[in-house]
Amino acid sequence: MRCAKLAAASTVALLIAAGGCSSDNGPTRPPETVNRIAAADREPGSWLSHGRTYSEQRFSPLSQINLDNVERLGLAWYYDLDDHNVVEATPLIVDGFMYVSGPMGKVYALNARSGEEAWVFNPKVPAETLLAACCQPVNRGVAAWEGKIFVGALDGRLIALDAKSGEQLWASVTTDQTQPYTITGAPRVINGNVIIGNAGAEYGVRGYVSAYAADSGELVWRFYTVPGNPELGFENAAMRMAAETWTGNWWELGGGGTVWDAMAYDPELDLLYVGTGNGTPWNHSVRSPEGGDNLFLSSIVALRPSTGAYVWHYQTTPAESWDYTATQSIILADLEIEGAVRKVLMQAPKNGFFYVLDRITGKVISAQPFSEVTWASHVDLETGRPVEQPDMRARGDVQVIVKPGPSGAHNWDPMAFSPITGLAYIPTLNSRFIYQDDTDYQVAQGFWNLGYDLSIRMQFPADTRSEGRSRSYLLAWDPVNQREVWRADGSGGGLLATAGGLVFRGTRSGHFSAYDAASGREAWSADVGNRGIAGPVAYQIGEQQFVAIALGRGAATQSTRPVPHPNRLPHGNRVVAFKLGGTLSLPDETVPQQPLRAPPNVTVNPATAAKGRFVYHRFCFGCHGREARGNKIQPDLRYSDYLDNGRWQDVVMDGALAGGGMVSFKEVISPEISESIRWYVILEAQNAATAN
Repeated sequence: MRCAKLAAASTVALLIAAGGCSSDNGPTRPPETVNRIAAADREPGSWLSHGRTYSEQRFSPLSQINLDNVERLGLAWYYDLDDHNVVEATPLIVDGFMYVSGPMGKVYALNARSGEEAWVFNPKVPAETLLAACCQPVNRGVAAWEGKIFVGALDGRLIALDAKSGEQLWASVTTDQTQPYTITGAPRVINGNVIIGNAGAEYGVRGYVSAYAADSGELVWRFYTVPGNPELGFENAAMRMAAETWTGNWWELGGGGTVWDAMAYDPELDLLYVGTGNGTPWNHSVRSPEGGDNLFLSSIVALRPSTGAYVWHYQTTPAESWDYTATQSIILADLEIEGAVRKVLMQAPKNGFFYVLDRITGKVISAQPFSEVTWASHVDLETGRPVEQPDMRARGDVQVIVKPGPSGAHNWDPMAFSPITGLAYIPTLNSRFIYQDDTDYQVAQGFWNLGYDLSIRMQFPADTRSEGRSRSYLLAWDPVNQREVWRADGSGGGLLATAGGLVFRGTRSGHFSAYDAASGREAWSADVGNRGIAGPVAYQIGEQQFVAIALGRGAATQSTRPVPHPNRLPHGNRVVAFKLGGTLSLPDETVPQQPLRAPPNVTVNPATAAKGRFVYHRFCFGCHGREARGNKIQPDLRYSDYLDNGRWQDVVMDGALAGGGMVSFKEVISPEISESIRWYVILEAQNAATAN
């Protein structure tokens, strides 16, 4: 049963630190006003924007919960989400209410003191939209402005809701509905403009970021991140400049460069900073066969938020070819560097380098690897360009091992920065990948287009293993001196730094933990029963400080070793909030495992399975994971009844499970190809049984 548990008997009106009041039935004043985000530090008890402030530091000035008393943290309340897909959202806390999004763009309004539900909005996204979601139907959060809550639905709609009632006020379709676009990122609001990007680079779309009027939903401006067909003319001088860095007929492939996550804003400079994604296809030699840097892929672009006018750019990975997006957290800060205070922009993108840029000019100040990097030796500070190592680009049937892999040294999980310690805190991964050209590549409209053969087995030689280093860890990084200060082992998600000297994170093992921000010592941990990969928040109601996080299983696996039956965490998706002296406990419950079953006892033809393996990793990988293992949301196909119950074709070709998002594939594959995929999955099931 979905419910909220009260942490205190009182549910009377809430006194907000900023001086505003609200009732437990809904906000009594608009949750946002024109100047509140820019002046967010005047309301330390609120969390008004995705990263709390426009600088996106994810630093809370609250210190009631600190190193001296963090061990007294206990559960204050929890709220069960009525969805079992991936949860990646950072909640907003405005005037005593929490606004948090779930998969597809569903929005929940909760009393931030008690967790009681105020309202729920369901955008009713068609199940077929799942086909265009490369990495599950995630949503990373909402925005608030002048009594409205804004959310991007997975199907490309930007929706405005009444903050008090949850009633839809307007909806604008922001994407071409004939193309496989999605929205997974959180909107930002700047001076009455709602800024929203989109996703879909793997599927062959042209990236852009748009601004819509908060009061009406009308389009104000749009900035494309890659050029279109030159014969149709260019939208602006920036696109004309960018086109000079592309070759071939890139526009026929889409281009990519989608703005699916990171943004930040400097009110003093009036500059909006957006991070752009990878190209379509990933393989540079396919999409731009005669070379070229391919602007503005894998770049940070500075724009005027009132007009969308281009100001400057910095490209982290010219001629990007490894899925090295620059859509990871963008953080603004003022740092003293070589005796002078500099206005800087910091980013730790997938490619493994930590960048410090002058945010006025876009010039790189420093860049150093923060994880294992083999694709480049260093960044030339004179040119701003990475110096690539030889033979790091796949050619023909030659396999190339590259670090980091497409999961990155840091992915979407938000990093944080503490102006007290001067450290950036990064969810870090030492990853690697084997790239091999797809020598028979053909465009597959509406499906993954990589230009690489994902069907190859990831078999790494022993001498490429990361000896003596954790594969996943929380890293504290000194951005001024570009060096590691400490690390805490374990795989975790987004981060929160506080004035209480703490760094909070959820973990993939089902814990919510706090660390000493100066030393990395684990100071507190609670078993919350599910993955916490989203960004935590801190807020205050009356005299009481809370820390909260949205929990949700998932994220597609990039593991390269044989994997047996998937591990299921015991609790469903939910939001949990902690306070000093909290006494609640989560219910003792379990999520049923997918039943284990023996693989079909048949002899698999290797040639048929090889054909199925190739097609599977082209069309099925995005939802069902590498080698059909599932991803803790979609079922592990190796244990599916459909392998031998005679209904495989009903599902794959006829769409028998379309209501759950598994639509028909008859437009892109034949029944014979579908059958080869079945044989391939049977082979993987037999391999898993042997591994067990």
